[in-house]
Amino acid sequence: MTDFDSTCDLYDRFEKTARVADPVFRDFGRRCKFSGAAVTVKCFEDNSRVKEVLGTPGRGKVLVVDGGGGLRAALMGDLIAKDAVKNGWEGVVIHGCVRDAAVLATLDLGIKALAAIPRKTVRNGEGQKDLPVTLAGIRINPGDLVFADEDGVLVLTPEEFGATA
Repeated sequence: MTDFDSTCDLYDRFEKTARVADPVFRDFGRRCKFSGAAVTVKCFEDNSRVKEVLGTPGRGKVLVVDGGGGLRAALMGDLIAKDAVKNGWEGVVIHGCVRDAAVLATLDLGIKALAAIPRKTVRNGEGQKDLPVTLAGIRINPGDLVFADEDGVLVLTPEEFGATA
């Protein structure tokens, strides 16, 4: 996890290069402030890759899921989120839905998503990982640094962040 005061302070410091996501995300996890290196997944109404990735060690990482903005099914619920906590993930940003919101709120994990819905996804092994994704108006590459708090989501390359750290 990369320490930071706030996304607002980061924006002021990196105004020319910071990528700021459109304000479409809601907080669902107990942790509202989180950061880490992006691991990316692109999927639509199939959370196979989300489950797979969050089942691996994630210390210092944030899973960024381009779910196509889908609002018909949840890409993560309590069981997958509990795996993420167990495996040390810093947070998850989902351009789609989650479920089990009451349980997610108790987990020590940063979770930003568009909405909650009770419907689960199918698992057909679909989706891709470790590729550039575009969501909420910004492009995020694997390894980019993702910073999230109550004010939103901001992304920098490691080189941008390291240049003035």
